[in-house]
Amino acid sequence: MAGHFEALPGGGAAVALDEVEISILRSLAVQLLELIGPGEAAADDDPLAALFTDGPSSPPSDPALARLFPDAYGGPGAADDERTRAAAAEFRRFTENDLRARKRDDALAMVRSLDALGSGGAVLELGPDSSRQWLGALNDLRLAIGARLEVSDDDEEASELYTLPDSDPRKPMVMAYLWLGGMQESLIEALMP
Repeated sequence: MAGHFEALPGGGAAVALDEVEISILRSLAVQLLELIGPGEAAADDDPLAALFTDGPSSPPSDPALARLFPDAYGGPGAADDERTRAAAAEFRRFTENDLRARKRDDALAMVRSLDALGSGGAVLELGPDSSRQWLGALNDLRLAIGARLEVSDDDEEASELYTLPDSDPRKPMVMAYLWLGGMQESLIEALMP
Protein backbone atom coordinates (compact mmCIF):
# COMPACT_ATOMS: atom_id res chain seq x y z
CA MET A 1 0.00 0.00 0.00
CA ALA A 2 3.03 2.34 0.21
CA GLY A 3 2.19 5.44 -1.85
CA HIS A 4 -0.91 3.70 -3.18
CA PHE A 5 -4.36 4.77 -1.97
CA GLU A 6 -6.94 2.15 -1.12
CA ALA A 7 -10.66 2.67 -0.62
CA LEU A 8 -12.06 2.85 2.90
CA PRO A 9 -15.46 1.44 3.82
CA GLY A 10 -18.01 4.25 3.81
CA GLY A 11 -15.95 6.45 1.48
CA GLY A 12 -12.57 8.05 1.60
CA ALA A 13 -9.17 6.48 1.12
CA ALA A 14 -6.08 5.40 3.03
CA VAL A 15 -2.40 5.38 2.12
CA ALA A 16 0.70 4.16 3.94
CA LEU A 17 3.45 6.77 3.93
CA ASP A 18 6.95 6.50 5.29
CA GLU A 19 8.79 9.37 6.95
CA VAL A 20 10.54 10.44 3.72
CA GLU A 21 7.29 10.43 1.71
CA ILE A 22 5.57 12.50 4.40
CA SER A 23 8.43 14.99 4.37
CA ILE A 24 8.45 15.31 0.57
CA LEU A 25 4.67 15.71 0.32
CA ARG A 26 4.64 18.29 3.09
CA SER A 27 7.51 20.24 1.54
CA LEU A 28 5.84 20.26 -1.87
CA ALA A 29 2.49 21.36 -0.39
CA VAL A 30 4.17 24.21 1.53
CA GLN A 31 5.94 25.31 -1.66
CA LEU A 32 2.59 25.24 -3.45
CA LEU A 33 1.09 27.44 -0.71
CA GLU A 34 3.98 29.88 -1.12
CA LEU A 35 3.51 29.90 -4.89
CA ILE A 36 -0.24 30.55 -4.67
CA GLY A 37 0.28 33.30 -2.11
CA PRO A 38 -1.47 34.33 1.08
CA GLY A 39 -4.63 35.72 -0.49
CA GLU A 40 -6.26 39.07 -0.23
CA ALA A 41 -7.59 40.10 3.16
CA ALA A 42 -10.90 41.90 2.92
CA ALA A 43 -11.32 45.09 4.91
CA ASP A 44 -11.84 44.17 8.57
CA ASP A 45 -12.16 40.50 7.49
CA ASP A 46 -15.75 41.23 6.46
CA PRO A 47 -17.07 38.13 4.61
CA LEU A 48 -19.47 40.25 2.57
CA ALA A 49 -16.66 42.56 1.47
CA ALA A 50 -14.64 39.50 0.45
CA LEU A 51 -17.42 38.49 -1.95
CA PHE A 52 -17.10 41.78 -3.78
CA THR A 53 -13.31 41.95 -3.92
CA ASP A 54 -12.16 41.94 -7.53
CA GLY A 55 -9.38 39.60 -8.51
CA PRO A 56 -6.62 40.24 -11.03
CA SER A 57 -7.61 40.81 -14.64
CA SER A 58 -4.42 39.65 -16.32
CA PRO A 59 -2.84 36.19 -16.30
CA PRO A 60 0.14 35.53 -14.04
CA SER A 61 3.59 35.84 -15.61
CA ASP A 62 4.97 32.82 -13.71
CA PRO A 63 4.44 29.72 -15.93
CA ALA A 64 3.46 27.53 -12.95
CA LEU A 65 0.86 30.05 -11.78
CA ALA A 66 -0.35 30.50 -15.35
CA ARG A 67 -0.91 26.73 -15.49
CA LEU A 68 -2.76 26.75 -12.15
CA PHE A 69 -4.84 29.79 -13.15
CA PRO A 70 -5.20 29.57 -16.95
CA ASP A 71 -7.08 32.03 -19.09
CA ALA A 72 -10.70 31.22 -19.79
CA TYR A 73 -11.58 31.15 -23.47
CA GLY A 74 -8.02 30.19 -24.32
CA GLY A 75 -6.67 28.21 -27.17
CA PRO A 76 -4.46 28.81 -30.17
CA GLY A 77 -4.86 32.31 -31.53
CA ALA A 78 -7.37 33.34 -28.85
CA ALA A 79 -4.99 35.87 -27.30
CA ASP A 80 -5.00 37.79 -30.59
CA ASP A 81 -8.73 38.49 -30.38
CA GLU A 82 -9.43 41.60 -28.29
CA ARG A 83 -12.97 40.51 -27.35
CA THR A 84 -11.65 37.14 -26.15
CA ARG A 85 -8.95 38.86 -24.09
CA ALA A 86 -11.54 41.18 -22.53
CA ALA A 87 -13.87 38.27 -21.71
CA ALA A 88 -11.00 36.28 -20.20
CA ALA A 89 -9.94 39.29 -18.09
CA GLU A 90 -13.49 39.77 -16.83
CA PHE A 91 -13.84 36.06 -16.02
CA ARG A 92 -10.50 36.07 -14.16
CA ARG A 93 -11.47 39.19 -12.21
CA PHE A 94 -14.53 37.46 -10.76
CA THR A 95 -13.23 33.91 -10.31
CA GLU A 96 -9.51 33.86 -9.55
CA ASN A 97 -9.73 34.88 -5.88
CA ASP A 98 -12.12 32.00 -5.15
CA LEU A 99 -10.01 29.57 -7.16
CA ARG A 100 -6.88 30.65 -5.29
CA ALA A 101 -8.68 30.23 -1.95
CA ARG A 102 -9.80 26.71 -2.87
CA LYS A 103 -6.31 25.71 -4.00
CA ARG A 104 -4.87 27.19 -0.79
CA ASP A 105 -7.43 25.28 1.30
CA ASP A 106 -6.60 22.02 -0.49
CA ALA A 107 -2.84 22.40 0.02
CA LEU A 108 -3.34 23.45 3.64
CA ALA A 109 -5.56 20.40 4.26
CA MET A 110 -2.74 18.23 2.91
CA VAL A 111 -0.18 19.85 5.22
CA ARG A 112 -2.45 19.55 8.26
CA SER A 113 -3.26 15.89 7.65
CA LEU A 114 0.44 15.09 7.20
CA ASP A 115 1.31 17.01 10.37
CA ALA A 116 -1.31 15.00 12.27
CA LEU A 117 0.61 11.81 11.45
CA GLY A 118 3.54 12.84 13.63
CA SER A 119 7.06 11.56 13.05
CA GLY A 120 7.84 8.26 11.39
CA GLY A 121 5.70 6.42 8.89
CA ALA A 122 1.97 5.94 9.29
CA VAL A 123 -1.24 5.12 7.49
CA LEU A 124 -3.10 8.26 6.50
CA GLU A 125 -6.88 7.82 6.47
CA LEU A 126 -8.90 10.44 4.65
CA GLY A 127 -12.66 10.92 4.69
CA PRO A 128 -14.51 11.71 1.45
CA ASP A 129 -14.09 15.50 1.77
CA SER A 130 -10.41 15.28 2.73
CA SER A 131 -9.85 12.86 -0.15
CA ARG A 132 -11.25 15.41 -2.59
CA GLN A 133 -8.98 18.09 -1.12
CA TRP A 134 -5.99 15.78 -1.47
CA LEU A 135 -6.98 15.05 -5.06
CA GLY A 136 -7.07 18.79 -5.77
CA ALA A 137 -3.71 19.37 -4.08
CA LEU A 138 -2.06 16.44 -5.90
CA ASN A 139 -3.38 17.78 -9.20
CA ASP A 140 -2.12 21.30 -8.45
CA LEU A 141 1.30 19.97 -7.46
CA ARG A 142 1.56 18.02 -10.72
CA LEU A 143 0.46 21.05 -12.76
CA ALA A 144 3.04 23.30 -11.09
CA ILE A 145 5.87 20.77 -11.43
CA GLY A 146 4.83 20.00 -15.01
CA ALA A 147 4.99 23.71 -15.84
CA ARG A 148 8.48 23.96 -14.33
CA LEU A 149 9.56 20.92 -16.35
CA GLU A 150 7.84 22.36 -19.45
CA VAL A 151 5.83 19.16 -19.88
CA SER A 152 3.64 19.37 -22.95
CA ASP A 153 1.26 17.10 -24.82
CA ASP A 154 4.13 16.12 -27.11
CA ASP A 155 4.81 12.43 -26.35
CA GLU A 156 8.36 12.63 -27.72
CA GLU A 157 9.31 15.47 -25.33
CA ALA A 158 7.69 13.68 -22.39
CA SER A 159 9.48 10.41 -23.05
CA GLU A 160 12.80 12.33 -23.09
CA LEU A 161 12.10 13.51 -19.53
CA TYR A 162 11.44 9.96 -18.36
CA THR A 163 14.86 8.77 -19.51
CA LEU A 164 16.99 11.53 -18.01
CA PRO A 165 20.34 10.44 -16.58
CA ASP A 166 20.70 10.60 -12.81
CA SER A 167 23.15 13.50 -13.21
CA ASP A 168 20.47 15.76 -14.78
CA PRO A 169 19.28 18.37 -12.24
CA ARG A 170 15.67 17.92 -13.44
CA LYS A 171 15.64 14.22 -12.47
CA PRO A 172 14.30 14.72 -8.89
CA MET A 173 11.46 16.89 -10.20
CA VAL A 174 10.60 14.31 -12.85
CA MET A 175 10.59 11.57 -10.20
CA ALA A 176 8.29 13.69 -7.99
CA TYR A 177 6.03 14.40 -10.98
CA LEU A 178 5.69 10.69 -11.77
CA TRP A 179 5.23 9.69 -8.11
CA LEU A 180 2.51 12.30 -7.59
CA GLY A 181 0.83 11.08 -10.77
CA GLY A 182 0.76 7.53 -9.42
CA MET A 183 -0.68 8.74 -6.11
CA GLN A 184 -3.29 10.83 -7.91
CA GLU A 185 -4.32 7.92 -10.12
CA SER A 186 -4.60 5.52 -7.17
CA LEU A 187 -6.67 8.07 -5.22
CA ILE A 188 -9.04 8.48 -8.15
CA GLU A 189 -9.42 4.71 -8.39
CA ALA A 190 -10.02 4.43 -4.63
CA LEU A 191 -12.76 7.06 -4.76
CA MET A 192 -14.61 5.55 -7.71
CA PRO A 193 -17.78 3.65 -6.75
